[in-house]
Amino acid sequence: MKKLGFGLMRLPQNDAAKASDVDIEQVKKMVDLFMEKGFTYFDTAIMYNGGASERVAKIALVDRYPRESFTMATKLHAAFFNTLEERDKVFDSQLEKTGAGYFDYYLLHGIDSSMLAKYEEFDCFDWILEKKAR
Repeated sequence: MKKLGFGLMRLPQNDAAKASDVDIEQVKKMVDLFMEKGFTYFDTAIMYNGGASERVAKIALVDRYPRESFTMATKLHAAFFNTLEERDKVFDSQLEKTGAGYFDYYLLHGIDSSMLAKYEEFDCFDWILEKKAR
């Protein structure tokens, strides 16, 4: 794996005042160039680009390239769930939004003293290992 990743955060916008209004055609060109140069790692998250990043990943990458030609990472953030059911819904909605089928990397975002307790309370570490095994 080449050592450069494409962060699907702070993407070009059609309207600078609206983070979720991403210039999809420009992102497609960026993704194409990145892939042409032999890079394959893409990183997204729920909160990137006003919540639009995972949808943009689907349109600019997943819908246009074979799944085995790239790797994708996304993240779980403690702010987005308060129950086990919500935690699972976040993951399921990320799979749906990206259309990726699976994630090569799934990160717990922002593990600091304030969030670590929540990740532990909701058994997120073992939960991720179970997801990986599937």
